Amino acid sequence: MGLCAIGIGMAKTGLGGLGMVVVPVLANIFGAKSSTGILLLLLIMADIFGVRYYHMHSDIKQLFKLIPSTIIGIITGVFIGDQISDEYFQILLGMVIISGALMTIIKVDIKENKIFSIIVGFLGGFITMIGNAAGPIMSIYFLSMGFNKNKFIGTVAWFFLFVNLFKVPFHIFIWNTVDLQILLFDLSLFPLILIGALMGVWVVKKIPERPYKIFVIASVVLSTFNLFI
Repeated sequence: MGLCAIGIGMAKTGLGGLGMVVVPVLANIFGAKSSTGILLLLLIMADIFGVRYYHMHSDIKQLFKLIPSTIIGIITGVFIGDQISDEYFQILLGMVIISGALMTIIKVDIKENKIFSIIVGFLGGFITMIGNAAGPIMSIYFLSMGFNKNKFIGTVAWFFLFVNLFKVPFHIFIWNTVDLQILLFDLSLFPLILIGALMGVWVVKKIPERPYKIFVIASVVLSTFNLFI
């Protein structure tokens, strides 16, 4: 859990692929559905650091394009995930991860395609609600916008801070995957998230623009493959 917390901190300050490695690890420890609540609070703490360091670089206009369909995707995920057993929940998690991976290889002019933005927003919301695993699809989407390194990290940070905060009431009152005990457990890992966040900021500063984009794409491919396994 300590290593997972450090990885999440690093992921939210620019090394996104590390966050995807954490998803299957926590699913194996706590169960697919139960792990989503534990991971959610860790992600929110790390999101705050991402916004803190890169907020001035974000593209808010792109977020407004995605948020409406993302909210619909989250609500859809809430009710579908609440109606199935943990075993089928894990199968559904695998299916939506595969769907997200397929979306990353579709070649579309994203900047001019509003329908594609709506689809990505919905899938991102649905996947993040089902398994906190929307990182690959959203990374490819924002990277396809032609953002530079800092703008990419800042926009992703704001997007996930919003959606993760939006998900909290559903985890508390409908899924019952977040309670006081889980909150205290996650807070005990806060120092390690801070260490990871500072490490992420330091590493990202050392990576030039082009190698960073290659790193993001490679991490998406490897983390998605890891989830399949």
